[in-house]
Amino acid sequence: MSNIVIVYHSGYGHTKKVAEAVAEGSGGALIAIDAEGNLPEGGWEQLAAAKAIVFGSPTYMGSVSWQFKKFADASSKPWFSQQWKNKLAAGFTNSATMNGDKLSTLHYLFTLSQQHSMLWAGTGIMPSNSKAATRADINYVGSFAGLMTATPSDASVDEMVSGDIATAKAFGARIADVVATLLK
Repeated sequence: MSNIVIVYHSGYGHTKKVAEAVAEGSGGALIAIDAEGNLPEGGWEQLAAAKAIVFGSPTYMGSVSWQFKKFADASSKPWFSQQWKNKLAAGFTNSATMNGDKLSTLHYLFTLSQQHSMLWAGTGIMPSNSKAATRADINYVGSFAGLMTATPSDASVDEMVSGDIATAKAFGARIADVVATLLK
């Protein structure tokens, strides 16, 4: 089992691609929440064994998808025994616009982690905020609280911005570094 598990829901494949990039950067394992909001067999056991859990959801109507919310509500079972206490937590989201109220989704993921008595890690990545910055740059969206990516509503998964995918890989590497540093 991996020390880092990325548990996510993806409605159209964009958030899945971000999750895969986070996994590539972190060496973590993926657990996809299905279209009915359920984990695959063995998913809860993987989460229990992990040192770090990275939560991922698209931002729909200013929050997580209902499928992710169903998973979060079902996490009350590990919450009751504080099974995830002192595990590292982090989060990411994707939506169609540069803002799209993604921060409220990250706040939801943060609050979920705090309910579970977890330790939260932000991106640790400085934003690309100079006049010369482009969408191909690392952390162009400029989030510190967690990973934010933006994919136009009419863009396919293959058209996702390279800078966002590179940022997701760097975010994954950050999570692996924090696990190695703090959770030996």
